Amino acid sequence: MTLSTDPTTRSTAHVDLLVGGMTCASCVGRVEKKLNRIDGVTARVNLATASASVDYDPSSTDEETLVRTVEKTGYTASPAVDGAAPDDDQDRVGADLRRRLLVSAPLTAVVLVLMMAPGIPHNPAITWLAVALTAPVLLYGGWPFHRAAAVNARHAASTMDTLVSLGTTVAFLWSLYLAATGAEESYLEVAATVTTFLLLGRWSESRAKHRAGSALRELLHLGAKQATVLDEDGTERLADVAMLRPGMRFLVRPGEQVATDGRVLEGRSGVDESMLTGESLPVDKAVGDDVIGATLNTSGRLVVEVTRVGRDTALSRITTLVSNAQAGKAPVQRLADRISAVFVPVVLVIAALTLLTWVLAGQPFDAGFTAAVAVLVIACPCALGLATPTAMLVGTGRAAQLGIVIRDATVLESTRRIDTVVLDKTGTVTTGRMSVHDVVARDPDAVRLAGALEGSSEHPLGRAIAGFAADQGPERATVADFQNHEGIGVSGTVDSRTVRVGRAPSDSAELPGDLGEAVDRARDAGRTAVLVHLDNEPAAVFAVGDTVKDSSEEAVRRLHELGLATYLLTGDHRTAAAHAARAVGIERVLAEVMPADKAGTVARLQQEGRTVAMVGDGVNDAAALVQADLGVAMGTGTAVAIEASDLTLMSGDLRAAGDAIELSRRTLRTIKQNLFWAFAYNVVGIPVAALGLLDPMLAGAAMAASSVCVVGNSLRLRGFRPSRG
Repeated sequence: MTLSTDPTTRSTAHVDLLVGGMTCASCVGRVEKKLNRIDGVTARVNLATASASVDYDPSSTDEETLVRTVEKTGYTASPAVDGAAPDDDQDRVGADLRRRLLVSAPLTAVVLVLMMAPGIPHNPAITWLAVALTAPVLLYGGWPFHRAAAVNARHAASTMDTLVSLGTTVAFLWSLYLAATGAEESYLEVAATVTTFLLLGRWSESRAKHRAGSALRELLHLGAKQATVLDEDGTERLADVAMLRPGMRFLVRPGEQVATDGRVLEGRSGVDESMLTGESLPVDKAVGDDVIGATLNTSGRLVVEVTRVGRDTALSRITTLVSNAQAGKAPVQRLADRISAVFVPVVLVIAALTLLTWVLAGQPFDAGFTAAVAVLVIACPCALGLATPTAMLVGTGRAAQLGIVIRDATVLESTRRIDTVVLDKTGTVTTGRMSVHDVVARDPDAVRLAGALEGSSEHPLGRAIAGFAADQGPERATVADFQNHEGIGVSGTVDSRTVRVGRAPSDSAELPGDLGEAVDRARDAGRTAVLVHLDNEPAAVFAVGDTVKDSSEEAVRRLHELGLATYLLTGDHRTAAAHAARAVGIERVLAEVMPADKAGTVARLQQEGRTVAMVGDGVNDAAALVQADLGVAMGTGTAVAIEASDLTLMSGDLRAAGDAIELSRRTLRTIKQNLFWAFAYNVVGIPVAALGLLDPMLAGAAMAASSVCVVGNSLRLRGFRPSRG
């Protein structure tokens, strides 16, 4: 359980419950409805993961009450460990279905031969032999259906299992009556084959769902189990990762996993981060660099200081986000939820009306009975319940493998509507690593004083100037009255002189000749001109530049291929912004935009009728990411930007933005395909069965096949290949 408290709102807690016994969309609807009726509870139930994601007010309810509520509804429930269903529980269910199938299949084959093969006489001995062979199929093979139907009946409810149990049991009992009266008709093959086909479908579905969740399970099992801890005296000892605490040091040798998130204190090495970012090339790490838990050290020896452990680590946070997304429901699922809530009772009525209509029409009773059983069997809403969650399970899992973290299921709808992408320049299109390319100074102290002042700044331009000044010869300077003027620059007193560093004016003619020429040269080269004032007089111009990422041009081309308009958004001068835009193929530039105005700029594009995705990486992008219809954060950016986004690109490679949008679109398209076929299957199948044109055996096979097809269609998302290789 996790607990969060906000002084302006009531406390909320979260728990993931494993829910056993759910078999269709009707089960999901019942459990969800019961949980949401509890005061202060918001629950989302997922058939594919057999789980319920529950937010609740701990002052009005608790975990025990939630579990009891699910159990009273007719299902089993228990709090999940780390939000994921244990593999052994899934394996146990699959193994049980397999055992029942192995018993039922050969017996059913014999029953089919006895009842349908030409040349075999239909005498009482053959019929009673078929009864004896069908009974274990119905009772042992079909027990999961009958047990669930009985539990639901005790709670005055009906689900897919009700339809299966009722259809097969009625067919068997009616056949038993016919055998006792000496009649030649029999429906034993219907009872046996429907049960076996549904068992086969349920077992195949179980295996497919297990494969669908493989990506998330891989994430859960990635982390190292032990770490080599360095004590204060330098001695090494093995310890469980769970024992690590912030501030502790541990050793990572070549070929070992990084035990948890930390910062490099000693050494240099290449670290393979592909399990989180999707990038195959190792990333160089040196003293001061951050490393992520569960990544692989490929070469040198590293000494790392622990910064985050447990649920605070990057891996744990990603796993939580992926789990939440998989548990969520896309808006397109709401129609399916409303239909499934009343589906089974309606089918029961249709089956009864089918039998009554046939009888009143003067047709043989056995024909009407066969049609009614076919209606019960063909209508089972398994595929309807699996349509959305399996696609979400596979799509978000595949995205996580590629370093793309989807925060919520509603993101899929947002991604489909996107027609415009706004790209922040620094750190998104460019590397974000600023350096001084040129400097023209009228005062010999200008570089030293500007560098000292910028040493207190967090801005990339300021850090570049501070680093450049330090390289020229580090000299101590006294800084006082430091002030940061957001979007403009910094000012203060350095060694008793008034220093102001900020953007050069738009009109370079306002500056003395050599400084004005330096500003023009910098802008023509696509760099930012930074002006230094000493004692309120222009004293120097720094030409500070960033470099465009190697992959940015390809990334922008991919966005255009997806039919998206692109804008470059930056606080830089128009000339510098236009230079970067030309380098990557962006035609529309929004330059000289103050950080506080970025969200407003996105809002204006939305007012023009555009559906906007914002891609950024900095603190000053957070508001724009929230304002946008789809916020996309670079994983190499700040935590604030990542928290404000809907999608996170862990690699920092802009090409992943196109991959994220395409994969999201494919996932939503797969959900719609699944729902269409699930609805179409029932809309077409029920009338055909009611008209007597569908044999119950074929109905059972078709029903089982529909669920497997829906899951199989979702599994195609595992084959998605990113553009970045």
